[in-house]
Amino acid sequence: MTKPKPRAKLLPFDAARYLTDDAAVAEYMTAVLETDDPDLLLLALGDIARARGMTQVAKDAGLGRESLYKALAPGAKPRFDTVLKVARALGVRLAAHSV
Repeated sequence: MTKPKPRAKLLPFDAARYLTDDAAVAEYMTAVLETDDPDLLLLALGDIARARGMTQVAKDAGLGRESLYKALAPGAKPRFDTVLKVARALGVRLAAHSV
């Protein structure tokens, strides 16, 4: 009888690892905004913030690091002005256009 092969452990997917340049961030944000899902938007902003460095993003947004983590946590309902501060600190520009 043969022993079963041990299963390889998969690491959880971390989008922040792939957000290495502005083009990747722009493509990611475009895809996220097309979903019209506010929770996914917060997740994406968190991924980008982790890729750029949470401490620096918090400083640039005028927030404490813990406040930034709380604002971008799953299930968080941050104020709109907080979301805009974080987006601006990340260099993300949101534009509206008619469909």
